[in-house]
Amino acid sequence: MLIEIVTLFPEGIGTLLDESILRRAAEAGAVEFRLVQLREFATDKHATVDDRPLGGGPGMVLKPEPIARAIRALARERPDPPPHVILTSPQGRTFSQRVAEELSRRERLLILCGHYKGVDQRAIDEFVDEQISIGDYVLTGGELPAAVIVDAVVRLLPGVLGDPESAAGDSFSHGLLDHPHYTQPAQWEGKRAPEVLTSGHHARVDQWRLNKRIERTRELRPDMYERWRKRGGPEN
Repeated sequence: MLIEIVTLFPEGIGTLLDESILRRAAEAGAVEFRLVQLREFATDKHATVDDRPLGGGPGMVLKPEPIARAIRALARERPDPPPHVILTSPQGRTFSQRVAEELSRRERLLILCGHYKGVDQRAIDEFVDEQISIGDYVLTGGELPAAVIVDAVVRLLPGVLGDPESAAGDSFSHGLLDHPHYTQPAQWEGKRAPEVLTSGHHARVDQWRLNKRIERTRELRPDMYERWRKRGGPEN
């Protein structure tokens, strides 16, 4: 997968991409990251990429010209496959594990980091395939949402986590939260891990984990539990 991120702050997001699993994924060739400074596509000596909104009002808006130059330049450099262009925006569809799975099946993502009051609507209409929000709140810029999207997507790519079953049991996979986890020692400071986990009986362990996923989802996320039940999930 190729992931291009058009941003005003490539150094900040670059630090996040150069750590842990994301760095190892890039080194292994599972993903290629490219950070693009939007100001490089401005044409004036001040590298201006924003202006006041037409009609007046507070704040600044990202101009369409540098965005158009950036996206067109990237498309010319690598015409195939064409990028799926995402704008990080509080007005987008809410990001979720299901959206991450959907995006992980694409070959090329281009993420435009929103900023200020937003982006000139003409640039959105011309270039953006979809807008994505990571929640019902407003941040100072789109770099953190872009990093969240990248992290959630890349860990789903084949071979990135090593064990293909690791991501399959995560919270939100199959519509449920994850089950509790324990490690050695089986007894710690007077607290003992559930005996079923040391029984060596894999079928019982699997059933215990499913039961706990259901219980935890029903308790902590009743909305998610109801959606899961409506899709045919069995009662615990």
